[in-house]
Amino acid sequence: MSVRASLALRLVLPAIWIGMIIAIDVIEAPLKFQAPGITIPLGLGIGRLVFLAMNIAELVTAALLAAALRRSRADRRSWTLFGALAAVLLVKLLVIRPLLAGHTDAVLAGLDDGGSTVHYFYIAADVVIAVLLVWFVVAQARRVLPEPDVAGSR
Repeated sequence: MSVRASLALRLVLPAIWIGMIIAIDVIEAPLKFQAPGITIPLGLGIGRLVFLAMNIAELVTAALLAAALRRSRADRRSWTLFGALAAVLLVKLLVIRPLLAGHTDAVLAGLDDGGSTVHYFYIAADVVIAVLLVWFVVAQARRVLPEPDVAGSR
């Protein structure tokens, strides 16, 4: 991978990741339960599959972003932002998601009627990731795009 391609990926990959969060968290998840004939167990089953696929896509995106940062010799700020992203992603996948899976298991087994605060932690993690991704994109754009010539333009 060329340095130029790595620099481009530092802008494109986070933008795609933000798009995934918007598409799944903001659009798909809430609308799924409004569709006719969707029961809570069916919705939870669909949600598990969709969020598993999204989490795999997030891991792949994070790995590709790390490779792009390494290849293009990223600065400390880029690595710090990426480290924060990776840390929140790992907490989401290794701590919050298993708690959520346990709760959905209980709902599917009829042991719980639903309504869990764990969902809010998952949403909060994705909000933090989205904010970090926007910050990351802005930082990368400032590094990659040329400064405008304000003094020479009229």
